[in-house]
Amino acid sequence: MTGKLNTETAFANPDDFYDALIEAHRGLSEEQSAQLNAKLILLLANHIGDLEIIREALTLARGNA
Repeated sequence: MTGKLNTETAFANPDDFYDALIEAHRGLSEEQSAQLNAKLILLLANHIGDLEIIREALTLARGNA
């Protein structure tokens, strides 16, 4: 697949993103954590706003599942 999805890190410090993501999940139940992930995905997909890129990301994320 040759698309426009940027798979290179865009963060100056990727660990800061990871820490923020983990902190957002702290204290949540498994169901609440799944809801947070779903909401975050929808917010970020809306921000991207390009279905071709989102489809490419979904394909890569799904992998061999």
